[in-house]
Amino acid sequence: MLIPKNHAIKTKTKYLISIIGTTAIGKTALSIKLAQHFNTEIVSADSRQFFKEMQIGTAAPTKEELAATKHHCIHHKSIHDHYSVGAFEKDAISILTKLFKKYDVVIMVGGSGLYVDAVIRGLDEFPKVDTSIRETLNKDLKEKGIEPLQEQLKKLDIKSYNTIAIDNPHRLIRALEICIGTGKAYSSFLNKRKTKRPFKTIQIGLNADREIIYSRINKRVDMMVEDGLIDEVKSLIPYKNLNALNTVGYKELFNYFDSQWTLDFAISEIKKNTRRFAKRQLTWFRKNEAITWFDYQEDVSNIIKHLEQQIK
Repeated sequence: MLIPKNHAIKTKTKYLISIIGTTAIGKTALSIKLAQHFNTEIVSADSRQFFKEMQIGTAAPTKEELAATKHHCIHHKSIHDHYSVGAFEKDAISILTKLFKKYDVVIMVGGSGLYVDAVIRGLDEFPKVDTSIRETLNKDLKEKGIEPLQEQLKKLDIKSYNTIAIDNPHRLIRALEICIGTGKAYSSFLNKRKTKRPFKTIQIGLNADREIIYSRINKRVDMMVEDGLIDEVKSLIPYKNLNALNTVGYKELFNYFDSQWTLDFAISEIKKNTRRFAKRQLTWFRKNEAITWFDYQEDVSNIIKHLEQQIK
């Protein structure tokens, strides 16, 4: 279904349409349709798609999708760059400031909840803690591996355990050092700060039954393998210790290339870990009552109708 471009809506208020949902749910396709309808551009808030060396394993938009409408924050960094959520917030706000001089509506799409929230609400503030705590945790990570640290967070802050990317050592250790250093749950410091933005945000989400989400994830992983994921990961072996590559789809295949796992097992682990990631995404987003949810097969015209009612 072709959606005609909309030139009629003119408003003094600027609107950011934020599209969220689990991986493999169809956010990219929807974002392009909406961008074409509102005659605007897209900002990505997917932290896995920032890095230009990681294209297949992050399910980044294809060349055709990137050509369909202008995108920002896709493959604009290297795996060798240190790129934090704070740096992304500054970059995204700078980009939005420029875009809102040209457009009344801009689209933001991505399933990285922390990065989405950073743009919409600003980053949370945390108390300073003794740096020796992080040093001890990093030492434990190196000597004992990541699982004991995950179990420690589970005991100290089950809410964070269920919502943050616990497979990411940087985020895991950050949560733990706050728990240990303050004696309070890391999650208790979240969503305290409300940064006033010069735009209004309309949040919509795509959803489906869990079985459908998991099936779509499994099919996507198979498609990634067909598209050359194994060769992509092989080319990145010299850099496998970089933080950017400690992510689902890459770390499992590094174990295959290290002869620790068979290829079939590595692929099955990618599927399993991606399903777990999707579960954490849902847990994060479902606490946000501002999101209006649509079925992943919803006719785009109905979504546009909802958005235009919000804007008018």
